[in-house]
Amino acid sequence: MHNAERPDEAFESIFNGPININYLVNGDTISPDLPLCYNLGLRPTNLFMTSLFVFFNRKRALLASCMCLVLPILIAGQEADKANAKPEPAKTPAVSAKDAAKNPTAEQVVETVIFIYGLGGGRELLKQIRRTTIERGKTTVINTEGQKEQASYQRWVTRGEKLANEKIRVELELPTARYSLVYSDEKTFGIFNDAVFTPREDAARSFVNQIFYGLDSLLRYKENESAIELAGRDKIGGVDFHLVDLTDKQGRTMRFYVSVKTFRVMMLDYEDGGTKYRRRYYDYNNAQGTLVPYRTVLFAGDKVVEETDIGTVTFGQKIDENLFTVAAS
Repeated sequence: MHNAERPDEAFESIFNGPININYLVNGDTISPDLPLCYNLGLRPTNLFMTSLFVFFNRKRALLASCMCLVLPILIAGQEADKANAKPEPAKTPAVSAKDAAKNPTAEQVVETVIFIYGLGGGRELLKQIRRTTIERGKTTVINTEGQKEQASYQRWVTRGEKLANEKIRVELELPTARYSLVYSDEKTFGIFNDAVFTPREDAARSFVNQIFYGLDSLLRYKENESAIELAGRDKIGGVDFHLVDLTDKQGRTMRFYVSVKTFRVMMLDYEDGGTKYRRRYYDYNNAQGTLVPYRTVLFAGDKVVEETDIGTVTFGQKIDENLFTVAAS
């Protein structure tokens, strides 16, 4: 019998050549290339590492099988998404501030006007501050004989959701008489010596025109559901103007001349009864955080027919609603 240092050497000498020794671990055959361990203390560790090797080999095979099944489904899904994908809309080219200033839209011009008249607060500030208006001043009108009549006036306004829902009373004090004109519930009537009367047609028309052919028609165009359109630009007396055409729900049309430099309305054109009118606005001042023209002049053709100068104006004060009713007489 040979004296061999290792058992495998003994086997080799007996069988005259190398032998393959395969181990069965958890039902798997281990490659003969794995080193054998003859140290009894280390054999459990070697067996554990061998088991890990078999375990991860099985997992790798299972993962490969799953990927073979899943990949075709994922690829098919991606192809379907591409086929069903909606084409992206073409992006609108960005408009620079410089181009917008040179070629503004009607809405941009008017919204800037509203911003300016609210002294930075815009529409919401105007609505909040001008809930009511109390105004006092002087007015000069041309009477039926073509003569000028000067009068002191007071004006009370309660703001409505729309311009047509306003409640307005103007009291005129002439040297020989005192009377009021009232607009309420879309009706016009007069009060004289505590008695209600129906004003002359021309007087009633002039009174209503002051309401609807004025700055508020532009400042409240959205509430009134009016249509606006930019009619280009014009230069008058060395001043550049944006021309803004407005048509309200009742079909009244007017043109506003908006200063390109200040975005203040300087003039307003309209036609009524076959006569062309132009109202000019002057002497703009700050009144409780809003912009107010303190002087207006109305032209019929080339003749001045009305001049108004505001002495004082206050907003937000409480007004007795009876001022706008027949009971006020």
